[in-house]
Amino acid sequence: MFKILSVNPGSTSTKFAVYEDEKLISLHTIRHTADELKPYKTFNEQCEFRKKVILQRLAEVGIKLDELSAVVGRGGLVRPLESGVYEVNDKLLYDLKYNTIGEHASNLGGVIAHEISSGIASCRAFIADPVVVDELQDVARISGLPQIPRRSQFHALNHKAVARKYAATHDAEYERLNLIVAHLGGGISVAAHRQGRVVDVNQGLDGYGPFSPERSGTLDAGQLVKMCFSGKYSESEIRKMLVGNGGLMAHLETNDVQKVADLAENGNSQFRLILEAMAYNVSKEIGSMFAVLRGDVDAVILTGGIAHSRFVVDYITKMISPFCKVVIYPGEDEMEALAYSGLRVLLGEKCKEY
Repeated sequence: MFKILSVNPGSTSTKFAVYEDEKLISLHTIRHTADELKPYKTFNEQCEFRKKVILQRLAEVGIKLDELSAVVGRGGLVRPLESGVYEVNDKLLYDLKYNTIGEHASNLGGVIAHEISSGIASCRAFIADPVVVDELQDVARISGLPQIPRRSQFHALNHKAVARKYAATHDAEYERLNLIVAHLGGGISVAAHRQGRVVDVNQGLDGYGPFSPERSGTLDAGQLVKMCFSGKYSESEIRKMLVGNGGLMAHLETNDVQKVADLAENGNSQFRLILEAMAYNVSKEIGSMFAVLRGDVDAVILTGGIAHSRFVVDYITKMISPFCKVVIYPGEDEMEALAYSGLRVLLGEKCKEY
């Protein structure tokens, strides 16, 4: 039996969990106040503080560190890489610590995993399926401007986890299936999974695709250029419109999908229209992935927090079900996905090198 610690740092919280093989035995979310984080100028400076918080809580609940076989951290902004589990080495640690690609709280995941595991005999440190997983086919990288190639940034951890879960429950191998996975959350990413590789996906962070509760998605480029040079907005204000105050927030001043759905079903026509528009755009994006996979699709999977919304799921299902079965895996269990990734390596799957 293997005992595995999963670590998932957020901007103002640290989530972590302990599993014995596939069984969850301890789950924690520590929320950090502004005063606690104020002394630290960067996320990297928070590493020791967050590590101590984790170790203190584990001690309080009686988890013995010397029993850990692996610590798996959320992958951060590293260099584009294939999907898989990566052992934390010096190159990976450098990019995570010094924000070579970009700064994000999730960069701390691999660093903390290394810090904790290095003091435990026979304990290994991993990251798994970070947001920069890049398996795009070459034709999918080309945009209309060579200066702006298409990038692969999406909810890779949950995409891969639910795709593998679907395969396992249907007595199939993920690497032999063609799937379309739509992660519906604060951001939305829709991907074509061809025999274990994400060959196309919208850039759901600040790029293109369906609008979401707080992201604008694809926009009319000409109108966006006019806004940028109108003199009315700063660069930071424009960026906030794209990520944070876009989508439902821009139209309805809320990112609460359930609240919007409740108002829509109680007769608010404007809330209904906007929520249907979001679901409509997701459905169109799913449709484009049918073309990528040439119609050879085993299933469409809807996942993420919004997959709990009957209103949204029903709308998308009505549009897609004539072409393919639709399967729902609501929510996203990142802690489980991280632990299972580490377990696969401990059970013999080959670990990848960064």
